[in-house]
Amino acid sequence: MTKKQLHIGLAQLDCSAPRVMGILNVTPDSFFAPSRVGQDQLIVRAKEMLQQGADLLDIGGCSTRPGGAQPTEEEEWSRVAPTLEAIRSSLPQALLSLDTYRPEIARRALEAYGPMIINDITGGDDRMYHIVREADVPYVLTAKKPTGDMASMQLILDPGIGFLGSPDADFEALRTMQETEQPLLIGVSRKSLIWKTLHSSPAEALPATQALHMYALMHGANILRVHDVREAAETIALFRNLK
Repeated sequence: MTKKQLHIGLAQLDCSAPRVMGILNVTPDSFFAPSRVGQDQLIVRAKEMLQQGADLLDIGGCSTRPGGAQPTEEEEWSRVAPTLEAIRSSLPQALLSLDTYRPEIARRALEAYGPMIINDITGGDDRMYHIVREADVPYVLTAKKPTGDMASMQLILDPGIGFLGSPDADFEALRTMQETEQPLLIGVSRKSLIWKTLHSSPAEALPATQALHMYALMHGANILRVHDVREAAETIALFRNLK
């Protein structure tokens, strides 16, 4: 198995071909309002994303937008647990990712709901690494370089666009990105580097998002983390025809 072939439990995900990770936020305050889903809409939205071409669903119970208020650990769990329960029950074949920086949330989710990617925007710590290593699941390492003690982990690298402090830093991360041994995840979808630069808003940022998606694909991106699955899948289809 190559480093770009991830195993998520018994499932295999070959990231040598570009993949789409659809964002499902069960939060009241994520920066792009249409990405927020209530429990009553959850399965409909998840099915729609899978039908539109999502290879993974990224579940978030704690908004990670800069400056956002952070819920308590129990508040985050109260959002995440019923979401994972519902998707595992209704869509058992769906490959899942959990967007959390809290080791205890990761541990509880893996124990209760089985293998999934852990997507940690903070770069993690020894406790998180231990939990992920013990569960033998893929881990998104954000804005950090792998170290020697991560050699046994299934790593996905994320340059951390949106969390680097400014649009200039975000664009620099895009300019200097390059293909890696590990899968490379890029999350630019409707983020502030777009709408601050263009003096627009997240709601108006879809066309520019796809422009940056194409750039990222041409420079080695393996996974696009997106709000708009159909458009990302179409961008990947055009990229593959260009290739």
